[in-house]
Amino acid sequence: MKIAQVSPLMEAVPPKLYGGTERIVAYLSDELAGLGHEVTLFASGDSVTRAQLEPAWPCALRLDKTIRDYLAPHIVLLEVLARRAEEFDVVHLHVDYLGYPILRRTEVPFLATLHGRLDLPELGPIYDTFGDVPVVSISEAQREPLPQAGYIATIQHGIPERSLLPGFGGGGYLAFLGRISPEKAPDAAIRIAALAGMPLKIAAKVDRVDQEYFAERIEPLLRAPHVEFIGEISDDEKAEFLGNAVPDCLAGAVWARDDRGDGLRHTYHRLSQGVGA
Repeated sequence: MKIAQVSPLMEAVPPKLYGGTERIVAYLSDELAGLGHEVTLFASGDSVTRAQLEPAWPCALRLDKTIRDYLAPHIVLLEVLARRAEEFDVVHLHVDYLGYPILRRTEVPFLATLHGRLDLPELGPIYDTFGDVPVVSISEAQREPLPQAGYIATIQHGIPERSLLPGFGGGGYLAFLGRISPEKAPDAAIRIAALAGMPLKIAAKVDRVDQEYFAERIEPLLRAPHVEFIGEISDDEKAEFLGNAVPDCLAGAVWARDDRGDGLRHTYHRLSQGVGA
């Protein structure tokens, strides 16, 4: 098959540091290409892939300090896609709803994987309007706030079999891995670690949109003696970071509710039970 994979431009494919959606797009594109499909990846020009790369923008946006408008490069991406859409048997979108108006007006089959949260109020009118668009959820719980979307399957994110091998927890710490944002609740991780009497290491990025939250809510908490803020780490560093954390006591998920489906989901609940939080 001739398959187009359309990635966000925020990170390279795969990401150089943090990055969830683009990392999954990398795994999927490389695996499909390895199976013999003709895969074209629409992504940033600094991406590395076994597929044919269509560089819609020179480099990933997040690490480019000159970028002020993140939407503008994505409009270019969609125009590049629209010009080539008829070449493909199917187009797979990973950019949320941005491609719906364009691809709906073509005769090319397409679908979208919804990688993020669906509880934002603005999404209701979007999927009232585009309820015929076939979409894939990444967990059953993710669907709950948006039942009107045109779900055709739930496919949980997967990772290569040997990318994160088990460790022995020799570091004796709890681990928070991801990004600093209200929905990731690093403040809860800090509180739980304190209640457990255990050190906490935080390996996380801080996006521009979350700088104020970080400065006002999280940075003061980093002065606690049990907390070490490492900052953003690369994919190659994750296995060691997680492997040295105490087994079954990782504190870096969203809440116990599995509304993303691609990480460590039930740890707050399990750890809270252990410390009476």
